[in-house]
Amino acid sequence: MARQSIAIDTMGGDFGVDVTVPAALISLQKHPNLSVILVGDEGIITAKLRELKELDNKRVTIHPTTEVVAMNESPQSALKNKKNSSMRVSINLVKTGNAKACVSAGNTGALMATARFVLKMLPGIDRPAIASNLPNQKGKTTCILDLGANSDCSAEHLLQFAIMGAMLVTALSKRKTPTIGLLNIGSEDIKGNETVKQASMLLRNSHLNFYGNVEGDDIFKGTTDVIVADGFVGNIALKTTEGLANMLRRFLTEEYKKNFLTKLMALISLPVLRAFKRRVDPRRYNGASFLGLNGVVVKSHGGTDIYGFSYAIETAIHEVEAKIIDKIKKQLKVEHIA
Repeated sequence: MARQSIAIDTMGGDFGVDVTVPAALISLQKHPNLSVILVGDEGIITAKLRELKELDNKRVTIHPTTEVVAMNESPQSALKNKKNSSMRVSINLVKTGNAKACVSAGNTGALMATARFVLKMLPGIDRPAIASNLPNQKGKTTCILDLGANSDCSAEHLLQFAIMGAMLVTALSKRKTPTIGLLNIGSEDIKGNETVKQASMLLRNSHLNFYGNVEGDDIFKGTTDVIVADGFVGNIALKTTEGLANMLRRFLTEEYKKNFLTKLMALISLPVLRAFKRRVDPRRYNGASFLGLNGVVVKSHGGTDIYGFSYAIETAIHEVEAKIIDKIKKQLKVEHIA
């Protein structure tokens, strides 16, 4: 089997090489067939590799760059003025075929704009979508998209998102006919705005396994394998979920620290708490896929740690191995969209 090479934007995110480089090395340990291209400031990357005693690792290549896209930089500025940034060069390596995928924890808007400009869209896809997996009550995950790339969408865009989401689930989980749900304010066909109603009709007439309309609580019930929404609604759903998780974590901590008895109960229930924490650990679901591009690009949360970033790299590896781009192209032809 040919070695797979992943380009890592080492300078992106809140912590740069302190997170990205160690995470890349973890992935190398897990995947003997993997090599990584560490893109960024050569001196900083070299120092970190020396610190980790991995400077002579034969599966690590450093690709030097001189610029970094700031986390608050506008997409237009990054695209126009940062052509030698670690982000831009990482994506260029995918374009030239030197890397099979790019992983970055950098500025989301800049990453999307740059990836779209460099890699272009797949034939039949008008807009890229951000997709991610969230845990559900069935012990599996629910793929939800779009999570913020497109605020205003047509019914045709939602159909395209459904195709890409279905192929992502098929590729990564081996579910051959994943169910598709359309996020709405009710399950009845009469509910929703005109765009959602039109999208429902398109999905019913497609070759996809369309379940019907679903509501917000269905995300965590695991009612469907994929849930489709425009980026405005999808992003609000995601941020609401993150806020609720943080609030529950804080409430639980406060209750256990109230007095001696509650602290004792916390100690007794520690194994359960640890298992619960691992089950809902957001780092295990880190790594959002930019679908619709003619190349694999995965966005990590900017504030994640080494463990979380390694999961984003895992997402990229799995998408490459599953040939997600080819599967989306094939399904677009089946739907007579490409």
